[in-house]
Amino acid sequence: MTVEHLDVSVYMIPTEEPESDGTLTWDSTTVVVAEPHAEGASGLGFTYGPAACATLIEEKLRAVVVGRDPMDTSGAWEAMVRSIRNVGRPGVASMAIAAVDTALWDLKAKLLQQPLARLVGMFREEVPVYGSGGFTSYSDERLAEQIRGWVHDQRIPRVKIKIGEAWGSRQERDLDRVALARKAAGDGAELFVDANGGYTRKQAVRVARALSAEGVTWFEEPVSSDDLEGLREIRDLIDIDVAAGEYGYDLFYFERMLSAGAVDCLQVDASRCAGITEWFRACAVAAAHGAQVSAHTAHSLHAHPACSVPNLRHLEYFHDHARVDRLLFDGVLEPDGGLLRPDLTRPGMGLELKRRDAERFRKG
Repeated sequence: MTVEHLDVSVYMIPTEEPESDGTLTWDSTTVVVAEPHAEGASGLGFTYGPAACATLIEEKLRAVVVGRDPMDTSGAWEAMVRSIRNVGRPGVASMAIAAVDTALWDLKAKLLQQPLARLVGMFREEVPVYGSGGFTSYSDERLAEQIRGWVHDQRIPRVKIKIGEAWGSRQERDLDRVALARKAAGDGAELFVDANGGYTRKQAVRVARALSAEGVTWFEEPVSSDDLEGLREIRDLIDIDVAAGEYGYDLFYFERMLSAGAVDCLQVDASRCAGITEWFRACAVAAAHGAQVSAHTAHSLHAHPACSVPNLRHLEYFHDHARVDRLLFDGVLEPDGGLLRPDLTRPGMGLELKRRDAERFRKG
């Protein structure tokens, strides 16, 4: 039994409107899909990365995956990492590997006729999630509407909004929006914020003091995630948990962040850090430091593997990815009472590409 061929496709989905966080504006999401085939079955994996990921899969990764035993996910992962030595591991290369690695895990589970959560072993049957969006480009009305939808309609008891608008230059509006979010969420919901590295160190500490008054319990990337000393300094000065790690592509990144004492909770993203294989390893590194992990976005990729990780805190239910996944895939999970429950009646991750619906978004 071998991987017979590997298909790659690219889809670009416009956002409902231009969206912004503290340091970036975007108007679309690109999804690169990998589908390996073996014994009449096909796996499905993807990354939210540029179309260049597809080119790299075709030029570098396909040759080391096709012909390999589909049960050998760890061997395929190592072969892919070795193949991109001269390309560079962070960024596009790791996201390309992520698409293929998640697809191979999905294929393996489908060949064994098992849901992925059962294949990797379940510590829990459901995963806590938090609603995430609250873009700085939203009007006050849109922000309140989104938060009420998560808390009151979907019964998600944790929500996160973006702050640090315009690289921290609109601090007063940031704090006004946090107060609005607290009012919309009510006192019973946890409130998180994400500055996407928009503040300076002392500014972040000043903002954190104001955030405490609104009961904020999670401060994500108060400064750049590359500023490990700054994250540690801020963490030492505030009571709110500091989180970062979404831009980690390999174990060395996560180890440096944890060894620096930079975060209370490590964010790890399987669609960036070379897939489920490296995601599990990053969670183990965090456990060795006595730290919890939070799965960054990509809830459709994380729901099954997250069930096997004892030190998982929660999973991000990101507005953009939830919308994109529903447009492209059948079998997308929806939160129930603040929890995601993998569908154990479907093999693999339970996802299938909606080819006819997806065709209008196809770019390659």
